[in-house]
Amino acid sequence: MLERLQHRLGLQTIPGVFFSSAAIAALFVALAIPFDQAVASSFGQLTGWVARNLGWFYILAVSSLLIFLLGLALSRYGSIRLGADDSRPDYSNLTWFTMLFAAGIGTILMFWGVAEPVSHFANPPFDGVQGGTEQAATDAMTIALYHFGLHTWTIFAMPGLAIGYFSYRHSLPMRISSLFYPILGERTFGPWGWAVDVIAVLGTLFGVATSLGLGTLQLNSGLNYLFGVPSAGWVQVLLITVIASIAATSVALGLDKGVRRLSQVNILLAIVLLLFVFAVGPTVFIAEGMVQSVGDYFDALPWLAFWTETFRESDWQRNWTLFYWAWTISWAPYVGIFIARISRGRTIREFVAGVLFAPTAFTLVWFGIFGLSAINVEMNGLVALADQVQRDPSVAIFAFLDVFPLAEAASALSVVIIVIFFTTSSDSASLVIDMLTRRDDQPSLIRQRIFWAAAQGVIAATLLLAGGLDALQNVITSLGLPFCILLVFMAVSLYRALHADYRGYSVDELVRGRAFPEVEADSEPKQEKGYVPEAADRD
Repeated sequence: MLERLQHRLGLQTIPGVFFSSAAIAALFVALAIPFDQAVASSFGQLTGWVARNLGWFYILAVSSLLIFLLGLALSRYGSIRLGADDSRPDYSNLTWFTMLFAAGIGTILMFWGVAEPVSHFANPPFDGVQGGTEQAATDAMTIALYHFGLHTWTIFAMPGLAIGYFSYRHSLPMRISSLFYPILGERTFGPWGWAVDVIAVLGTLFGVATSLGLGTLQLNSGLNYLFGVPSAGWVQVLLITVIASIAATSVALGLDKGVRRLSQVNILLAIVLLLFVFAVGPTVFIAEGMVQSVGDYFDALPWLAFWTETFRESDWQRNWTLFYWAWTISWAPYVGIFIARISRGRTIREFVAGVLFAPTAFTLVWFGIFGLSAINVEMNGLVALADQVQRDPSVAIFAFLDVFPLAEAASALSVVIIVIFFTTSSDSASLVIDMLTRRDDQPSLIRQRIFWAAAQGVIAATLLLAGGLDALQNVITSLGLPFCILLVFMAVSLYRALHADYRGYSVDELVRGRAFPEVEADSEPKQEKGYVPEAADRD
């Protein structure tokens, strides 16, 4: 039946993955609009249960994966390439970095770069620390770097490395289900593999929708500051519609013409904003603080990475760390596939070093400039940023910029950066979801990519109308758990395959006796069972 529906609609998909994902997303929207309070309450209760009973699992899993990736990079497997042994990277280091960063956490840094350090400075999470003190400032920066540094990029790097390895080294389809081929065998191309890909699609849809929702809140605040546009639900829905339209145009252009150019422009604009704040802000204080914050971060990282609030009853970790990990995990399928797509030819050592440390270095600079400047503004009483953050974190960056010269110009530049980060996140996700829902030997249809871009906008608008920031946090904390479990199994599957590869054995010989496609990395991708090539409808 699904096959007939696909042919009638003129689509090129894996029907079980495409229609299941679309149906579940549509069901959520259909229930959330008329029963918004009930849906928000249900996810709130589910989030509370996950935080109380499985919060430790999030903390342990992400920190263990960081150790695993560093171990791989330093091990004998570090020299294995994502592709044939003689392959080389498709993109320069600079282009590679701008693309993975803009599609990764650019929107998040714009939202939390000021809001998070100021929040922790005013309300420290650790016992015995008074808000507004030197220790509170030190802890605030350490926590912000913990949330957006190596751990965040570990969550992106794990699926990115595994997908790149299995796709370019063993010519498996570039989908999350391919990572489980050593475990599932040929069942990867049936219902078991489809179920994995549906989880990945839904995680991507809701993860990106959460970011679009936060970006819309911040964009609304910026337009309110600049032009007096009211902060209201209808304005936010209109903004999502406009940005989704821009993203649809970009996604129609593809990876090189759309995403790459937008990413490069946005990184340049972000650097201009960074240099502006560094120049007009407390420059010496920022420079000194950045150096000290790096040391504080790496000093605290060993214990902070495994801190679970065991001896205190608090919702702090649920509202911050668990939300961030779940949010980032929900992005992991899309960012992982996107990073893999642009990382062909790199060694495992190059991949891990680049994906973990290059964006983390930029994050250190970003929080060093914005976070330390914001703390300085709060300490000197120039603006009550902490009060602003408590009322509405989306307005924090604009209230912060208001104390500097050329405040309106800087705020306008921030709005442009938010819009482009918004767009690159959406169009990159649409490209990846399309890859997850079709076979490699099927063409990528423009209308399918546009459909997924529109779906992200609809879900983002629904979440905002169903409860705003609280709804965004609760939904994503709950839905991140299934993919967190998949991340752990990914690491096991990748290690077993690498061990076989290094020793010259096939996975058939070393892992569970299942067949594995031992083909040249540059050959045509493996054709999946049940697919009969048809005339390509390429739009």
